[in-house]
Amino acid sequence: MTTSRKVLMPIGDATETLDTFYPYFRLPEDGFEVVVAGPEARLYHSVLHEIPPNSDVPWDITQERPGYHIRATVAFRDLRAEDYVGLFISGGRAPEYLRYDQDLLRVTREIHEAGKPIACVCHGVEILTAANIIRGRTVTTVAKCAMDAQQGGAAYVDRQYVLDGNLVTARTWHDNTALMREFVKMLKAATA
Repeated sequence: MTTSRKVLMPIGDATETLDTFYPYFRLPEDGFEVVVAGPEARLYHSVLHEIPPNSDVPWDITQERPGYHIRATVAFRDLRAEDYVGLFISGGRAPEYLRYDQDLLRVTREIHEAGKPIACVCHGVEILTAANIIRGRTVTTVAKCAMDAQQGGAAYVDRQYVLDGNLVTARTWHDNTALMREFVKMLKAATA
């Protein structure tokens, strides 16, 4: 049993706006404190990722536009897994470079090894793969990251969300409601 109500949310520049801000505001509604961490404790840029619905020239992949800013109050190097009841990993472009941060990978592994709830959406699977915690698991992610999941040793499925042990994964921000419903259940069970 744990009394912590803190959920760790790692971000970096180009974190996806809806992937990040939906859980950032949703988790406190159930009494959880979201602690935003980054490579450094500073302000970061979020981005909007979508395929434009009315583009004169069609896009094969998501277009990136500026979103809101969000402040990280702690640097990855200062994180301690025991301070958190769970971990929420958002997507966007940020995971492409965050997956190289050894302090982030360390705390991700420690939270996972402690059996604490981890939620992950979209490109966040790149961090789970780099931390080597999805081998033998079933996960979902945005279709263009299916290979990342498979390279991490996971079975990829195209579903709204997948719950496998202490991991709940979703494809994109379109799946936020289902993802957060499951993650909140997991966090409540962990803090009961």
